Amino acid sequence: MIPSTAELFYFSAAFLSISAIILIWAAKVSWNEKEIRATKILLTASIFILAVIGISFILPFPYRYIIVVFTGFVFISTIILLWPSRTKIVVPELPETSFHDERDTIFSRRDLKSNTDNYEYYYRQNPEKKETDDYHRSLPGILSPDSLFYDPLKYAQADANFTSVEALYPLINGPVNSNKAELKQDEVEKEILCWLKKQGAHSVGFCELKPAHFYHTRGRRKNYGKKTENTHSFAIAFTVEMDFLNVKAAPYAPIIVESSAQYLRSGLIAVNLAAFIRQLGYDARAHIDGNYEVICPIVARDAGLGEIGRMGLLMTPSLGPRVRIAVVTTELTLSCHSRKENSAMIHFCKICKKCSTNCPGNAIPDSEPQNKPYQPLWKINHDLCFRYWCKTGTDCGRCISVCPFSHPDNLLHRLVRAGIYNSKHFARIALFLDDYLYGRKPKPFTYR
Repeated sequence: MIPSTAELFYFSAAFLSISAIILIWAAKVSWNEKEIRATKILLTASIFILAVIGISFILPFPYRYIIVVFTGFVFISTIILLWPSRTKIVVPELPETSFHDERDTIFSRRDLKSNTDNYEYYYRQNPEKKETDDYHRSLPGILSPDSLFYDPLKYAQADANFTSVEALYPLINGPVNSNKAELKQDEVEKEILCWLKKQGAHSVGFCELKPAHFYHTRGRRKNYGKKTENTHSFAIAFTVEMDFLNVKAAPYAPIIVESSAQYLRSGLIAVNLAAFIRQLGYDARAHIDGNYEVICPIVARDAGLGEIGRMGLLMTPSLGPRVRIAVVTTELTLSCHSRKENSAMIHFCKICKKCSTNCPGNAIPDSEPQNKPYQPLWKINHDLCFRYWCKTGTDCGRCISVCPFSHPDNLLHRLVRAGIYNSKHFARIALFLDDYLYGRKPKPFTYR
């Protein structure tokens, strides 16, 4: 039965009314998130739709076809956008051997002191890095009173957090209970998952360790130059959430307070978990900020917690890069969680480029993903990234703050993420709306 013109009109009015209500709800969510620009746009759109509906009821009947045609266009477009349409991007596999030297990391190079054996040896082997590193050392540095974004209260908080993380280093290893507990694998895994969630972990995964998960040579503090000797077969990777508003303040002082606080939080959880496993009679080691033997993002990726995105960080399905990671390696046998390859997220990183556009150090490439064996899809310039840190005194975090996946994990953003995972066409509309609602180059949030 073909509906009458009047029925089509009333259906269109109802459809648009529901749309307006959804926009008002989205505006309320944005208001709660302190997203003032998005709130204004969404409220304006909802008022416009309601005005169109009201005006249509007083217009002569032929003019009501306009609302019917518009609703039909929106309805069909919605169906097309929600229709499954996925893309496949192959992520290069890891090599069979360890290929990372921690001495090449920017933090290891930062700590080298002139006229020491380590300094002389490293730059004899890598003379091309000396000029860049010496320039970094000439800059104010992270948490320096001479840095651009110096804030005495917040810098003191961050420094206290990092000092507390260092106080955990003696606890990353420890004696193992000689009375090994007889355990059912599924029961101990369930206990670990529940315990980590209660401690504040956002996501948890298990994986079998591979040589490429490790630094082959250590590069920090007393471990400098030591070969990594792994005796463990499994890893427990977990993330903790970083506060949304503190991250939005990046690159100003609140970001380094939040970053350091979550390094401390994840570190406490990791050393506690490692001690718990050792008490059961199985060796375990925590890998926390500044004292890693493993490359945490790669371990977390292989444990099914996300993908490595354009900015070189772990992109989790529900919080994007707005997390910190810690890992516990152990001899305790675990059922490995399969890696959840997320081509939709990689595709979004490919088309988005928002982190690259907003990177104040110009360290994130805006190029197409490279598909080279054993190489990441995108490689950031760590020297340019760290140079900006040394000038500002914070760990920046601008890329994390502008990422569309960093929005809070509420119903509104879950629906958007679900659409992105379902359709590459929806992903482009979602990116357009993110730019329009929040700005292509959004201003950092300020509490003042």
